[in-house]
Amino acid sequence: MAIRLVRRVSKILSLPALQRRLRILRRQDQRIVFTNGCFDLIHPGHVRYLRAAKRLGDVLVVGLNSDASVRRLKGPARPLVPQRDRCEVMAALEMVDYVTVFNDATPYALIKRLQPDVLVKGGDWRPADIVGADIVRARGGCVRSLRFAAGYSTTRLVERIKSRERAKVKS
Repeated sequence: MAIRLVRRVSKILSLPALQRRLRILRRQDQRIVFTNGCFDLIHPGHVRYLRAAKRLGDVLVVGLNSDASVRRLKGPARPLVPQRDRCEVMAALEMVDYVTVFNDATPYALIKRLQPDVLVKGGDWRPADIVGADIVRARGGCVRSLRFAAGYSTTRLVERIKSRERAKVKS
């Protein structure tokens, strides 16, 4: 019996490697969907959002804010989970095809380099306000704001954990 070796391709790529991979996929007429975020503590709201984003195309690329970027956006106590671990968790999700890290405050430069066909953000963003929408629309792509799954928020989750810890200390 012959043993077949399968080479596993990493889903976590540097920007140049991701650009090369997307060029190949475009030649195969694959529709590229892009979203971004901190994804500090993954919860069901994230999973539902990412599944909905994936349904908009063939390949889902997630731009993950670096640790420094998260600190600038969310404050010195964040992220709770280091970027290496956030990348690993994000790459483990079946609907996510590729993950890349960016260090800027916004993903504008990343979107400009990747040129996705579809740009997606969560329901707190109006399509007109989504960073990079001008880039995607200029090449005939579409921009979507997806509904939030009610009751899920990383910030609320962090507050609930803190509240429970405070309650334990008082006991």
